[in-house]
Amino acid sequence: MVEERMGDCWSHTKDQFDNLEKHTQWGIEFVEKYNKFVKERSEIEVNYAKQIRNLSKKYQPKKNSREEEESKYTFCRAFFTTLNELNDYAGQHEVIAENLTSQIISELTRYLQELKAERKSHFHDGRKAQQYIESSWKQLESCKRRFERDCKEADRAQQYFEKMDADINVTKADVEKARQQAQMRHQMATDSKNEYSSYLQKFNQEQNDHYYTIIPNIFQKLQDMEEKRIERIGVCMKTFAEVDRQVLPIVGKCLDGMTTAAESIEPKTDSKQVVEAYKSGFEPPGDVEFEDYSQAMKRTVSENSLSNSKEGKEKSSSKSKPKLWPFIKKNKITLNSHVRSLIEGSGPEDFSHLPPEQRRKKLQGKIDDLNKDIHKEMDQRDALTKMKDVYVKNPQMGDPASVDPRLAEIGQNIEKLQAEVQKFEGWLAEVEEKMPSKSDSNRRSGFYEAQSNTAVSNNCAQDRERSLSSPDGSYTEEQNSETQVKAIINPNTIPSTMPDFDEEFDDDDTLPTIGTCKALYPFEGHNEGTIAVAEGELLYVIEEDKGDGWTRVRRNEEEEGYVPTSYIEVNLEPNAKGAMTYI
Repeated sequence: MVEERMGDCWSHTKDQFDNLEKHTQWGIEFVEKYNKFVKERSEIEVNYAKQIRNLSKKYQPKKNSREEEESKYTFCRAFFTTLNELNDYAGQHEVIAENLTSQIISELTRYLQELKAERKSHFHDGRKAQQYIESSWKQLESCKRRFERDCKEADRAQQYFEKMDADINVTKADVEKARQQAQMRHQMATDSKNEYSSYLQKFNQEQNDHYYTIIPNIFQKLQDMEEKRIERIGVCMKTFAEVDRQVLPIVGKCLDGMTTAAESIEPKTDSKQVVEAYKSGFEPPGDVEFEDYSQAMKRTVSENSLSNSKEGKEKSSSKSKPKLWPFIKKNKITLNSHVRSLIEGSGPEDFSHLPPEQRRKKLQGKIDDLNKDIHKEMDQRDALTKMKDVYVKNPQMGDPASVDPRLAEIGQNIEKLQAEVQKFEGWLAEVEEKMPSKSDSNRRSGFYEAQSNTAVSNNCAQDRERSLSSPDGSYTEEQNSETQVKAIINPNTIPSTMPDFDEEFDDDDTLPTIGTCKALYPFEGHNEGTIAVAEGELLYVIEEDKGDGWTRVRRNEEEEGYVPTSYIEVNLEPNAKGAMTYI
C-alpha cells in the first residue's frame, strides 16, 4: 500500500511537471510570435518611409534654369515645401521603425534567451529533486529488505540452535557453534533494524522537504517566471503604442507645414509674376485714322487727274490694310539665308528676335552669368597667385614658374569674358534707350485704356504706319532682319552699363518707403548716384529693382542712392508692389 501510494504521488508530480513544461513552452512561443509581429511592423514602416522618400525625391525640382523660373510662383514654392515636409514625414516613420527595433525587438530577443535559460534551470532542478527522492526511496526499500532478510535468518538460526540444544545426540561443540551462529544472526538483524530505522527517519525528512519545500519552491519560481513573461508582453504592447504617440507632434508639425504652405499661395502675386515675365514692352497702337475714299468721286477726266487718281489709289491701297504688330500673321516674310538660320536655330546672340522687355531681361541675365564666370576666374587667379607666393617663399614645395601658364590662361579667359560683358552691356543700353520712359509706363493700367490726347494718338498712328506698313501695303521683316544681322556682325561701340541716376534724383518730392533691406556685403559706392553701405547695415527701400540690378535705398532724409540688388536682402511691405502695367 505504501509503495502504491508513493508511486501515485510521484506519477502525479511528474504529470504536473509535464503540464507546466508544455505551458511554459507555449508562453515562450507566444513571445517569439509577438517579436516576429513587431519585426514585420518595423519592416513595413521602413519600406513605407523609403517609398515616401522616393516619391518626394521624384518630384523635387531638377537643377536647371526651369527650377529658378518655377520658384518665382507661390504655388510652386508651396508644392516644394510640401515635398520637403513629406520627406520629414517619412523620417518620422523611420524613427518609428528604429524605436520598435531598439525598444521592443532587441529587448524581447535578449529576454527570450534569458527566459529559455531560466525555464531550463527550473525544470532541471525539478527533475533532479524528483530523481533524488526516488533514489532515496529505493535505498530505503533496500534497507527494509535487508532488515527483513536478516530477521528471517536470525529466526532460522535461533530455531536451529534450539533444535541442536534439545538433541542429546549432538555434541556440545555443535551446540555451541549453533548458539554462536544464532547470536551472530541476531546481531546482524539488530544492525539491519537500526540501519533501516535510521534511513527511514532520513527518508521521511527528505520526503517532507521534497513535497513541502523543494517542489513548491520550483513551482513558485515557474509561476514568477510566467508572471514576468506576461508582464513583459504587456510592457512591450504599451511601448508599441507609445512609439507611435511620440512622433505624433512632429507628424502634426509636418502636416501643419503643408497646410501653411497651401495657405501661402497668392494667386494675384503669381499672376503679376506672369505679367512681369511676359511683358513685351511695346507701345500700344494708337487710334486708326479715317481714310477718306470719297476723294476718288471728285476726280476730273483729265489725263493729269487720271494719273493723280492712280497714284491716290496706290497710296490708298497701301493704307487700306495696315497690320498691327505684334498681332500680325507673318505670311510674307523674305529673309536672307543668314537670318533664316538664326531664327530656325537658337536665335541671334543679341536676342533681337525677342520683344524689348524680354530682350532686356535676357541680356541682363546673360551679363549676370558672365559676371559670375569672371568672379570664378578671378578666384582661381587669386588662389594660384597665393600658391605661387608660397612656392617663391618655399622653393622645396614647388616651382613658381609652373603656375605661370595657368595664370596666363586665366588672364586671357577674364579678358574674353570682360569683352563679352561689354558687348552685352552695349546691347542692353541700346534696348533701354528704345524702351518707353517710366512716365509712359505709369500712365497705363493692367489693360489698355482709351487715349484721350488726339496729338498723341495721331503720332502713334503715324509711327505705326511708318514702322509696320511697307510702301506696297504688305508687311515685311526683311529690312529689319538684315539690320539685326548687321548689329550682330558689326556691333557699335559699347557704352557703360551704369544707369544714369542723376535724372531720377531730380524730383523734389520725397519717395515713400516701401520696405526695408539689410546689407549682406559692404559696398563702397564710388559712382555718382550710388550710396556706400556697410555689411549688416539696415536701410529703407524707396524704389525696388526695375530689372537693371539696382535698388534705390535711403539712410536718412538727406542720404539716399542706389546699391546693387545682389548686395542686399530686401523685405518689401505686402502692398508695396504696384498694379499690373501694360503687357
